[in-house]
Amino acid sequence: MSELSPLLILNTCPDQQTADTIATALVEQGLAACVNVVPQIQSVYRWQGKIERQAEVLLLIKARGDAFSAISASIVELHPYELPEVIAVTVGNGLQPYLDWINEPEK
Repeated sequence: MSELSPLLILNTCPDQQTADTIATALVEQGLAACVNVVPQIQSVYRWQGKIERQAEVLLLIKARGDAFSAISASIVELHPYELPEVIAVTVGNGLQPYLDWINEPEK
């Protein structure tokens, strides 16, 4: 993962309050340029040998590549799940002025 390439980080939360807390913290700390909060998704997954179904809230976190470790640590600290989802995808293409905005250091 290049520290120069912007990231799209995915994180699911159990409820709106948790999602809002994490999204706000990441932006306030200057770790994320923007966080979209997508309510009412349905997740189906295997956990501890059982198939689980749960309504969740999805965070789409846009951030600088060099912020991943700090974002991951912040999510783990604020998240109620034993094993929160933190998946980063490098953004290889996009509207260049928008990508430049994501990569701007916090002022």
